Amino acid sequence: MAAARGRVLCLFDVDGTLTPARQKIEPEVDAFLRELRERVHIGVVGGSDYAKIAEQLGEGDEVIDKFDYVFAENGTVQYKNGQLVSKQAIQDHLGEELLQDLINFCLNYMALLKLPKKRGTFIEFRNGMLNISPIGRSCTPEERIEFSELDKERIREKFVAALQREFAGKGLRFSRGGMISFDVFPEGWDKRYCLNVLDDERFDTIHFFGNETTPGGNDYEIYDDPRTVGHSVQSPQDTVQRCREIFFPERANEC
Repeated sequence: MAAARGRVLCLFDVDGTLTPARQKIEPEVDAFLRELRERVHIGVVGGSDYAKIAEQLGEGDEVIDKFDYVFAENGTVQYKNGQLVSKQAIQDHLGEELLQDLINFCLNYMALLKLPKKRGTFIEFRNGMLNISPIGRSCTPEERIEFSELDKERIREKFVAALQREFAGKGLRFSRGGMISFDVFPEGWDKRYCLNVLDDERFDTIHFFGNETTPGGNDYEIYDDPRTVGHSVQSPQDTVQRCREIFFPERANEC
């Protein structure tokens, strides 16, 4: 099977690229990925942990069977051909003192932030990053949309700017992701991290598809990396259409 598919990999972001934000993959997109996998290798790289990616793209171990590669938490948790390859821990890299300083600063900042609504899970601790949400990740889909509109006033952007000032020179990076949060992670632990393991796979071409591809977005670094051919997409349907144009040119006009 691998020989028939050649040495091409299609690597996809999750939210906004294969699924609506934090929603399940639509059956039509899922079916298309199965077809695509017959022609090329496919993988996903998401900022969320494996459980969230699995919830959106399948159930349980189904996800690691659907994709040749699954990179959770920007690739700091790596699966290849259904097997866990490696897992990194942010606390081991940053150390407890810096980690607590970071968490305390975020909690203090959000305590003073006045919003129309606040819910729960304002800081989600992951293996490779901290995910910070001013409204809280427990918000409903409707509240998520409401905050996204409010964020046009640059709530997250101002929060990140404050963190950049406070932790300048500490080896931290910040990127927005989705509608309600942003990620904090060590320098070099953005989505390019997954390319480290892929360098050894010696693919002729790695196509990356993502929707947050402008500077500051959590797809920007890997989209702009010279090791990938970057594709900026607007929705799961746009992702399918772009893939049809590239890999199924005879079907590019299908709806």
